[in-house]
Amino acid sequence: MSQTAQIRQAARELLQGKAVECVIGYERGTDGVNARPFFAYEAAEADRLIFDQTCTHDLAKYLLNRKGKSTAIVVKPCDSRAINLLLNESQIQRDKLHIIGVVCPGVVERRWGTPGAKQLNACQVCQQHTPVVYDTLVGQPVSEPAVADPYPDVAGMEAKPADERRTFWEEQFSRCLRCYACRQACPGCYCPECFAERLDPLWVGIRIAPGENEVWNTMRAFHLAGRCIGCYQCEQVCPVNIRLSLLNRKLEKDVLGMFHFQAGMDAESPPPFSTYQKDEKLGIGE
Repeated sequence: MSQTAQIRQAARELLQGKAVECVIGYERGTDGVNARPFFAYEAAEADRLIFDQTCTHDLAKYLLNRKGKSTAIVVKPCDSRAINLLLNESQIQRDKLHIIGVVCPGVVERRWGTPGAKQLNACQVCQQHTPVVYDTLVGQPVSEPAVADPYPDVAGMEAKPADERRTFWEEQFSRCLRCYACRQACPGCYCPECFAERLDPLWVGIRIAPGENEVWNTMRAFHLAGRCIGCYQCEQVCPVNIRLSLLNRKLEKDVLGMFHFQAGMDAESPPPFSTYQKDEKLGIGE
């Protein structure tokens, strides 16, 4: 049975049995090629659900609008880490959630009306192909081979001279439109009022200029330190193709090295920046 057929069967049973009010998954988009988010409320709608290499969206973001409502959701491995993040931060309730985890070989870049030929950057460095949390598993679990260097892109940037790195990021941030699409797509961005829009205190102005752009992008990255689950949604939706994942992965690498912590691997382990220990020694300035 194909993954799509398994998802449809699970969704149909959940909706028929009234176990959930809604199933969040994917359906075919209007271009006839790509997938888009779909909300099934009736058992008959389960036949519209699909899963293939065009299912790029991280659907966990939509759970923030369904707090307290019984919901099933289709998740890829990176999306399942977003589920754990939101559970850890008490943004959603586990007993209201049925997770349909899908073993994922990777998804491709989106192109309107044309199948993508290249895997997403996220999939090229992905270390997990089986969801870390699920109630129903679609597909056969796969063993993950050990990787000597899971951050080759970050290591490549770190090897460059400081002035070259500075020039690179200045060019990247100079293109920022301050559209906040990265924030809207990120499952870890859910503050009722973002720091970028606060007037008292004023953290960053609304002007689109190098200084403000740099503050916005770096502050947002630091807010995700120890929280980013590597879904690359921010980079996918960026209209000017800023390498946001490279910045996020640098912080992910540092958090893993200093605290032996990777966000979203489970829902119980407290993230390092929400705890404090007097005997904590990081080897920095000591």
